[in-house]
Amino acid sequence: MVDLFIDRVLVKNNRDQEELDTEREIVMRLQNRILMLFFASAACESCQQFAPTLADFFRRLTDESYVDRSAQLVLLYISLDQSEEQQESFLKELPKKSLFLAYEDPYRRELEAMFNVEELPTVVVLRPDCSILIPNAVEEIVGLGPDCYRNWQEAAELIDRNFMISEDFEQKSMRSWSDPVRRLKYKVEDERKKKKNKKGKRWGGGGDEDAEVEKDGGGSPF
Repeated sequence: MVDLFIDRVLVKNNRDQEELDTEREIVMRLQNRILMLFFASAACESCQQFAPTLADFFRRLTDESYVDRSAQLVLLYISLDQSEEQQESFLKELPKKSLFLAYEDPYRRELEAMFNVEELPTVVVLRPDCSILIPNAVEEIVGLGPDCYRNWQEAAELIDRNFMISEDFEQKSMRSWSDPVRRLKYKVEDERKKKKNKKGKRWGGGGDEDAEVEKDGGGSPF
């Protein structure tokens, strides 16, 4: 995916419209992530209707209000607008964490041809290796919502075990935050007991060696 945008300029959809214009910035933002290329136009009524759904979909997967850890997901708007004013107007409907190509960038039309975009809106979902995961995910996003991300994640073979939707987290039985510490403590104590039992059962020339280990303090890491 990164190769598609090396030597290109991606723009953040925030107030300052900051640019990602170095290879390092592009790699940091896109590497090992699923990329959604959103082809749309402000003049398209279906695009206007779909935009709020897509924005909500993206926020529920990347906003910390909904998830404990942001999904490995990037939303890039590829404008097919007829004017820069139309593009700027449509960008207001999209999340601030999304990216876009500047209106004057001819690469917008190259991507349209590259992915054979024939209808609007179109959301092309790409794996991290730039291969197409879904040619147009609009119906899937509308029908399944954020749940379809798990399917993408598995199909793209992304490793992201820390990702969890907040609702899933609440449904799990709540445990004390000290549980991991207690489990480690009990594990260490069990290991000490096992070592002690082994020392009592040893025969042959092992006794002196064990005594020497205990004398040197090497029998335990603590």
